[in-house]
Amino acid sequence: MTEKLVFVSVPGNREKALDLMIKDNVSGLPVVKEGTKNLVGVVTRSDLIQNPDEEQLAMLMSRNLITTTLDEDIKVAASKMLNGNVRRVPVLENDELVGIVTAADFVSFAISEMDIKDPVEDYMIRTIPTTWEETPLNVAFEIMKFFNLKCIVSLDNNGLLSGIITETDFIKESEVISEVNVHSSTSGTEGDKWSWDSTSVLYVEKNHLKFFNKLVKDVATRNLTTANAKTSVSDCARRMKEDNIEQIPVTGVEGELIGIIRANDLIKAIVDK
Repeated sequence: MTEKLVFVSVPGNREKALDLMIKDNVSGLPVVKEGTKNLVGVVTRSDLIQNPDEEQLAMLMSRNLITTTLDEDIKVAASKMLNGNVRRVPVLENDELVGIVTAADFVSFAISEMDIKDPVEDYMIRTIPTTWEETPLNVAFEIMKFFNLKCIVSLDNNGLLSGIITETDFIKESEVISEVNVHSSTSGTEGDKWSWDSTSVLYVEKNHLKFFNKLVKDVATRNLTTANAKTSVSDCARRMKEDNIEQIPVTGVEGELIGIIRANDLIKAIVDK
């Protein structure tokens, strides 16, 4: 687990959470009650992206908590992570937050040190969000959201892998802006041609993410770490650890994209052993 705790407290706001995520290069934060280490929630980058109109941390965070303890077996903790479809699990001692274990921690400090020879093709996902590298960022973001994943892969004019964009990249290339929409309706008295029409006007202010005027190729990471279908689970974990990444595209013999392997996918190998 990571013992160097980075967390936010409630009451708080999205700006504080986002600043900490960027500063400490993390994708999620435990949330504690102010002045204590009592865990009350977890907030992630996805929460911030999906709810740009919400400012209060208490409304953004997830309260459906999955936790572990210092002496719990890693297989049990890994199973909790997979069953809950989360990438981080807070560690508690006497009901207080003492650490956090993430998918990246499992990869870096467990799987990379093991000798799991299973090929990544047994664990990779094959339904991959892809887009043309000339696609505008805002369109690519919608494609990523549709697949409910944390990254999107770009392809060149020949349909070959050319780059990858993660949630973090999208956050860096966007800003939250406010727009006011005007809705009006007209009503009158039935049967009276001389009746006065009255118009009700409703002004609705809503925040949303606006992306800078860039294309996918302007933002995507191009110097990619890749794996092939027969790369072992532990070897793939070592590549993730060395490059500090959480997903690796899997390519075929001719360089064509055939899948993607994520840290959470590799964790399945621990549970299976």
